[in-house]
Amino acid sequence: MLLETISLVRDLPRLHEISSVLIRYGAGDMVRRLGVSTMLERAGRVLHWKQSVENQNLEPAVRFRQALEELGPTFIKLGQVLATRVDLFPPHWIAELEKLQTSAPALPFEDMLPQMRLALQGRDPRDVFDELNTTPRAAASIAQVYEAKLKDGTHIIIKVRRPGIEDKIEADLRIMAHIARLVEVEFPETRRYQPRQVVQQFAKSMRRELDLAAEARNIQRFGEKFAEDETVFIPKVYWDYIGHTMNVQERIEGIPGNKIPKAIEAGLDPRILADHGANAVLRMILIHGHFHADPHPGNVFYMTNNRVALVDFGMTGMLTHDRRNQLADLLMAILGKDEMALLDVLLEWTGDSVVNETKLAADVIEFIFNYASVHLKDISFGNLLNELTAMIREHHLVLPSDLTLLFKTLVTLEGLGRQLDPEFDMGDHVAPFVKEVLKLRYSPDAVLKRGVHNVKDIASILTGLPRDLAKFFKELRRGRVRLDIDVKRLDHFGQQLDRTTNRLTLGIMTASLVIGSSIVMTIQGGPKIFGMPVLGFLGFIIAVFNSLWIVFSIWRSGKS
Repeated sequence: MLLETISLVRDLPRLHEISSVLIRYGAGDMVRRLGVSTMLERAGRVLHWKQSVENQNLEPAVRFRQALEELGPTFIKLGQVLATRVDLFPPHWIAELEKLQTSAPALPFEDMLPQMRLALQGRDPRDVFDELNTTPRAAASIAQVYEAKLKDGTHIIIKVRRPGIEDKIEADLRIMAHIARLVEVEFPETRRYQPRQVVQQFAKSMRRELDLAAEARNIQRFGEKFAEDETVFIPKVYWDYIGHTMNVQERIEGIPGNKIPKAIEAGLDPRILADHGANAVLRMILIHGHFHADPHPGNVFYMTNNRVALVDFGMTGMLTHDRRNQLADLLMAILGKDEMALLDVLLEWTGDSVVNETKLAADVIEFIFNYASVHLKDISFGNLLNELTAMIREHHLVLPSDLTLLFKTLVTLEGLGRQLDPEFDMGDHVAPFVKEVLKLRYSPDAVLKRGVHNVKDIASILTGLPRDLAKFFKELRRGRVRLDIDVKRLDHFGQQLDRTTNRLTLGIMTASLVIGSSIVMTIQGGPKIFGMPVLGFLGFIIAVFNSLWIVFSIWRSGKS
């Protein structure tokens, strides 16, 4: 609690800025209810509660998007992550969040030099690289990109993290974590969406994206997996020049993904490009379990021989083996129009959520029936997934976090395929990979491996059963068997009681320090400071700090 308060005091200027933006965009009630305004005003920071006139007539989704843009890179990235939560937001909110861009005004090259020197162990990049263009090729909120050559003439791009961005993002992440805790307390209906867990996962994602060496490792992994694939190109990374603040990789000589007419003029076939791109991403998802999570046209290049190149591996998704099997079951149920199989998968994903299975089953049957007479090539995979997630929202289910990113990736992938080929059929590409997953699942080696694993589990349970039973009855005889009941609505009360106990304990300790230090002051001899015994002086200093902490804690909580 002490560390949390110190952190918030340190972040007060940024918290004031965030609160002011939220109020200006119509979220003043939330700021009040969370108690943030009280803390800021007591710290001497005045909040202006008037909403901007130009914001009053805007749609809520537009106001939310504009607020995130004004709050800067951390919140823009949060909005981009929320744009993947098709299970939480309706389509028009998702469409608005997708407009968030991470572009930013470019910083002068001299401001970026320290970051580059840090990765190059003190060397000047102009001495290390040839033909280094000091004008950035691209500038985003986290990094800027430059073009250069290696000494052997290889064309490269250099991605450099902006200076000072890490400290600002860390402050934002601390504030987000605190707000998420307050939201769960003040808005109990949000607990099933697990805001604290969402923020924790987002924080991990942001820290990975700040580490440009981690992105280089992703590029290398994908490069190894597609090394023998002539339809996909992954750029090479150059580890001699890579650090946390800088990433150096091969420059792609290709046509940007949004320049389709130019690709046609160059003799490339859009239909083949769509096939190659879709197959590459689906192989990542269903076979490798590690996928590029943002395959939009800006991250795609078209090369000779209809080869598709992928860039920007800062955002990637991971799927466990079990999750890939569940996903294969889901896709096979949708493609095969099997309502019972689809229901089984959805129930498996509900977790601790309470669901009306009868109503869910009826909605699943209706969902499948709506597509029963439609030919596969006429089905929009994106619309189908949107309808599925709308049904999930209606039943207050929450998709596992790894699947929300995956669903968004599949929708983006289909959009890219349709831009290249209006007749693009996502189902035709998905079906072969689903069959491959099922084939691998039921192969003799896989069945044998699962059988051996199950036998080991059963043997472990049986061999440990006598010992566990003996321990249980022994504890029962001693009266040590305990029943734990977790009542979530008592969480806040428990936290308040814990804080009160901490204050009381600290108060007793402070009083003891004052009494003990007073006694020490009367003792002659020993080391002195300012003419007073050292131990007594230190005791009084600690007691003063403890007293200030108690007063500030009570003041912040609004209790006297």
